[in-house]
Amino acid sequence: MRIGIPTEVKTLEGRVALIPAAVAELIYAGHEVILQAGAGEKSGYSDQQYSQSGAKLVEGAEALYQHAELIVKVKEPQAEELALLRPDHRLFCYLHLAAEPDLTQGLLDIGLTAVGFETVTDPSGRLPLLAPMSEIAGRVAIQVGAHYLYQPMGGRGLLLGGIPSTKRGKVVILGAGVAGSHAAMMAAAMGAQVTVFDTNLDKLQEMHQLADNVTALYPYRDSLHDMVIDADLLIGAVLIPGAKAPHLVSAETVKEMKDGSVILDI
Repeated sequence: MRIGIPTEVKTLEGRVALIPAAVAELIYAGHEVILQAGAGEKSGYSDQQYSQSGAKLVEGAEALYQHAELIVKVKEPQAEELALLRPDHRLFCYLHLAAEPDLTQGLLDIGLTAVGFETVTDPSGRLPLLAPMSEIAGRVAIQVGAHYLYQPMGGRGLLLGGIPSTKRGKVVILGAGVAGSHAAMMAAAMGAQVTVFDTNLDKLQEMHQLADNVTALYPYRDSLHDMVIDADLLIGAVLIPGAKAPHLVSAETVKEMKDGSVILDI
C-alpha cells in the first residue's frame, strides 16, 4: 500500500503521524511510504531521518495526496485538505466527529473510508491510540491550570501545593480515565488537595490509592456542586468514545465558583 504522511496544517499542531522508526517498519513489511517534506520538523525529525528510513519525500500536499492510497495524519482534515481527498482514499487520523458535523458531512460527501484514532479499541476495550495523547493532556492540564492561577494571569494568586504559611490549592477532576488519572497524579505530586469524580468503582479505588491527598467520589449532584464551587482548579476529563461528553457542570454552578478560579476542559 502507498501510505502518505502530510504536514499538519491545523493551527499550532506540530505532531507528525509516524516517526522514522515506524516508517522503516512499514517499508520492511512491503509498503511504500511518502512523506511531505518538512512534515516531521516540528516534532524534531528531519527529512534526512525519514529518507534514511526509506520514505520518499515529495514537495507539497497536492503531490502527496495524489500518489497516496492511505493518508495517515494526526488531526482532522482542514478545509484545504478536504479538497485533496478522493473517494478511493483511506483516511486514518484523529477525527472527533461528534463535535464536527460539517466535517462529518464533508467526508460523507467525498465517500472515502475514514477511521478515527480515538475509536480504535484493543481486545480489552481500551483505546491504545488515544491513551498516549490523554496521558499528555492530563498532565499538561495541571501545568496550564497552575499557570493561570497566578495573579498576573487573572487567577487567584496561589500555588497548588501551597507553602507552609498558606493553604493548598483545591483541584477537582471530572473523570478518572487516562486523562483524568494523569491529571490527578500531577496535581497530587504538586501537593494540591485533589478530588476526582467518576462512576466506575474500580477507577475510584485506583484514585483513592493514588495518594493521601486524593479523594475519590461518585458524582452525586449535590456532592459535585459543593466541590466545584469550592475548587481553585476544575478539570473536565470525561470521555465517551466517539461521542460528545455530557454536561456535568451548569453555567449557574460556574457563576458560584470563586473569582480567579480556573476551568480547563480536556
